[in-house]
Parts: sequence; C-alpha cells; structure tokens
Amino acid sequence: MRNKKVCIIDDDSIFVYGTKILLNHNKSFGDDILVFEDGREALDTFSALLKSPREIPDVIFLDLNMPIMDGWQFLDEFIKLPIQNGHTIFLISSHFDASLRKKAKKYKQVKALVEKPLSESKLQELLHMFN
Repeated sequence: MRNKKVCIIDDDSIFVYGTKILLNHNKSFGDDILVFEDGREALDTFSALLKSPREIPDVIFLDLNMPIMDGWQFLDEFIKLPIQNGHTIFLISSHFDASLRKKAKKYKQVKALVEKPLSESKLQELLHMFN
C-alpha cells in the first residue's frame, strides 16, 4: 500500500502530532500528509481539489468526534463527491461499541476501525491488511 497522499482529520493535536511521527517513520503510507481539524475543512478542501489537477488523499484517518462536522457527517458528504478511484478510510475513536461498528459497515470506504492511540503495531497491522 504505497500512497502518495495521506490525510488526518482530527481535532486532537496530540493525536495528530503522534500520528504524523508514525507516518513519517513508516514511508509505506506515503510522504505527503494533509491535516484538518474538522470534517468541514477537509470536505471544502477536497471539493476544491476535485477542480484542480491535484488528487484527494488515498488514505484518510478520520476521527468520529469533532466539532463543526463530525466523522459521520463528513462520511455522508464525502460519499456524494464525484470521485473516480477508491479511497481507504480508517475510522479513529477512543472506543467502538457494537452500534458504531454496525454503522461503520454501511460505508464501503471505511476499511477498518482503529482505537486511539495509534501505535506502530496498529499501523503495521493496517499495512498488512491492505497489501
């Protein structure tokens, strides 16, 4: 899974900082990392990218609990975008109960649920799942 662009959508600056370090040390995901603090900011940027030659990130780490536009709201709008190629979305949260797991299965773009904090071993597991 060698990707050109990775995106982190999360309002937790500590999580974002740690995830960027993990991704930078593991170049298997890619070199270009975009960060957004909420789903609205990411969606607005992605909509603008569709009108340019630049591409939307291949992999998105998406937090569920954020202000302005949470992860579920982002997903509902993201799937409406006229995107040709598939994208891998990893949902991020501090816990996933049965109802969240069931809801996540409704989105074909969601490939895995990842409990915070993200670690090197969890990142390696994601890489092995999708290679």
